[in-house]
Amino acid sequence: MADVETALDWDYVIVGSGAGGGVLAARLAEEGMRVFLIEAGSDPQQAERMPDDYEVPAFHAFACENPALAWNFHVRHYGDEARQARDPKYRPGQGVLYPRAGALGGCTVHNAMIFMPPHDGDWDEIARLTGDVSWRAQNMRRYAQRIEDCGHRPLWRLLRHIGLDPTGHGWSGWLRTEKSMPLSVLRDDGLVRLLIGSAGSFTRKLPTPLLSAWRWVRGGLGDPNARRLRGGSFEGLCYTPLSTSQHRRAGVRERLREVARRHPERLHIELDALATRVLFDAHGAASGVEYRKGAQLYRAHAAPNGAPGERREVHAQREVILCGGAFNTPQLLMLSGIGPVRELMAHGIETRVDLPGVGRNLQDRYEVALTHRMRRPWEVLQGARWSRGDALWQRWQDLRGGMYGSNGATLGVVSRSSQAATAEPDLFCMALLAQFEGYFPGFSKLISGHDDRLSWAILKGRTRNRAGTVRLRSADPLDMPLINFHHFEEGSPGSEEDLRALVEAIRSVRGLTGPLIESGWIEEELQPGAAVQGDEALAQFVRDTAWGHHASCTCPIGPREEGGVLDSTLSVHGVARLRVVDASAFPHIPGFFVAAAIFMLAEKAADMVLAAARGVPASSP
Repeated sequence: MADVETALDWDYVIVGSGAGGGVLAARLAEEGMRVFLIEAGSDPQQAERMPDDYEVPAFHAFACENPALAWNFHVRHYGDEARQARDPKYRPGQGVLYPRAGALGGCTVHNAMIFMPPHDGDWDEIARLTGDVSWRAQNMRRYAQRIEDCGHRPLWRLLRHIGLDPTGHGWSGWLRTEKSMPLSVLRDDGLVRLLIGSAGSFTRKLPTPLLSAWRWVRGGLGDPNARRLRGGSFEGLCYTPLSTSQHRRAGVRERLREVARRHPERLHIELDALATRVLFDAHGAASGVEYRKGAQLYRAHAAPNGAPGERREVHAQREVILCGGAFNTPQLLMLSGIGPVRELMAHGIETRVDLPGVGRNLQDRYEVALTHRMRRPWEVLQGARWSRGDALWQRWQDLRGGMYGSNGATLGVVSRSSQAATAEPDLFCMALLAQFEGYFPGFSKLISGHDDRLSWAILKGRTRNRAGTVRLRSADPLDMPLINFHHFEEGSPGSEEDLRALVEAIRSVRGLTGPLIESGWIEEELQPGAAVQGDEALAQFVRDTAWGHHASCTCPIGPREEGGVLDSTLSVHGVARLRVVDASAFPHIPGFFVAAAIFMLAEKAADMVLAAARGVPASSP
């Protein structure tokens, strides 16, 4: 017999405390609603290497592998075993590591903290798809302003008080944003040479270097989130804004804790609670959630405890809202009888609603890395042991200065490839003072083991591949699902163009590093190496090593007959009182970094949920 919370206690039951669920739960509680928030993980601030792995921006890779936080999914990039086995990150019988987090705050506890809202075209595309003008970019921008407390444009922060603010930033939101690199690190001669050399190489290749440099200064000195005076999206050299406060990670976890402190009677956070299925009333409407109470129950956990957990139920007067992310939300829907009928029948699950789009349309960005060995170690990393108490940690702790206050990104380049499908830029490249070549067990040791490495991470946005899938491994809710992204030749039409764009990006990055190699500041290119030169050789390198970490789109907004799972209000087709608010809801993967887009989605969802509760139309067809 399940332990049951009384139905009269809660207006909303929300599953997942990450970028979607945490933001939504906090906003609804502030607006007077009573919210029961279910989180499968805990809040392990006293565990080994905690809270530093969470708080110190430079430690985000260690947070990904901290057993107190880590959910270790293993995915495939290809169905073909021979094709998959060429990836050095692949482990036979397991897959390629895809780090997720099981903790209060979801994946915002281990991400790289980059805050970049998506392109206007991403929102306008949803408006066109649904006929709902409330999704238009001009409306969605206000959600970014509601979220942000911009700390990296101090002059405009002052001038806004006299009515001058062309930037489009938010100044009083719940999420502080700062530059990714404290100015104190610019005492490193090698780092300065990297920045000046890369910027010079980039600028000299522009058709009008001086005019472009003037526009860059006038447009915000590399602020990628500033409103464009001429419209359109940012392109060029940029810094990467981070969601940090005084160079300390701050985000959804702090937001939830603060709202729960102010409104303990409205927001209840149930930790160590794994949602196992949605509950329904006699009319087929969602009425609650069944969950298992216990620590480390899910088998993605770094150290699952093997226990089944205590079965419990919680009921909602108004709605159930799923925010488990692109892997767990479709899994939970299918375990609840909502999904492709053949998939459900194969696992003995009674079909409640046949929705073929659940678990399909899985998308991600393609990422590859060029790694280099420098002539000498970085001065800004001198004395780094990447742990509490070393010289850099002490400087971060006392002064919030030094490289530990950064996520490692020193410079970004936003560009539009010749293969881009739209007018929006589709490539983001960033220089990292570390060796990063994707995710595999022990990947963080590459970072802590070398202080003379430079990586250029290349991210292909606006990818065309829609062929990825999330399928049930079994009907056991403690099992992880089967995940296959079906990269490139196994993917959708247009994958060849994505591949060519990545090859083009590699050549562009080599155009930036080439002069530094010739001058001797970069000793050598380690990956893919100087011997890998031709287009086909570079394409093979991309096929063999590409990864991603922004999984999205497995419960997409769109018409049911076209594979859609949600309508324009994020309600599940065919099921009353059930919504999805997370990365799985996007029909196409937005922007370059997905966290800001999910925050905006959640703030809009809060408005739609509250409008429904008050009987007000939420959209304008």
